[in-house]
Amino acid sequence: MSLAAPPASAGSALAVGGRAGWATPRASRMANLTAMMQDGGGATAHAVKDSEPREETMSQGPVMRRTDKAMSDERARALLAGGYAGRLATVGADGWPYAVPLLYVAMDDEVWVHNTAAPGHLRANVEHEPRVCFEVDEPGEVFAYGRFECDSSVAYRSVIAFGRIRVIDDRAEKQRFCEALLAKYRRPEWEQPEASRPKSFFPRLDMITVYAIAIERVAGKETALPVPAERWPAKDMTKTPNARPPENRG
Repeated sequence: MSLAAPPASAGSALAVGGRAGWATPRASRMANLTAMMQDGGGATAHAVKDSEPREETMSQGPVMRRTDKAMSDERARALLAGGYAGRLATVGADGWPYAVPLLYVAMDDEVWVHNTAAPGHLRANVEHEPRVCFEVDEPGEVFAYGRFECDSSVAYRSVIAFGRIRVIDDRAEKQRFCEALLAKYRRPEWEQPEASRPKSFFPRLDMITVYAIAIERVAGKETALPVPAERWPAKDMTKTPNARPPENRG
């Protein structure tokens, strides 16, 4: 139902924690695949002894079908750095996925988040499998592009970052994260004398768990809001021009 449109203007990256922007993604390691190709892809190439160490590599993911919606790596990382909130997705030992919305900061070319220190679903999943993904999106206006009500879409920007998550135990690093978090989300009215509170004071550091996600790759997509002249009723861009609704319907 979506309409292909020119990309929206890029949002500015938020510099947090003393470093702005993101590093170039690390090149994927393809040792196992290379060995398979050299062997012709036969059964011998797929046989790996349990006793042999095998390095886990980050999946490159399927080829994006709607390349017209793809964001450049630079723009995707700018959205990730400047987003308001995101969703962290993990997998449990039972194979079930689990996604939780979290505030975050982009710091040291990583995504940093926090949660309670009490054992729970998130911590159990992280201990089971460090490979995670983190999604950020900016939904825009829903618009009509064709003659039928189902010819509707939404303007948006979204990015998914894939990487490995780890627990931050160092108290100084946890303090640095908390300061960056408050620097990002502090409201202007908090600066008024009657609403001021002590800064850089975190008496509950031992009651939270801080996580850092080392980003290995990102994938971003977007649909820009078409100008009125490119939307229904000024223009009909339905994908089913030969369809005819029943006579008794609108």
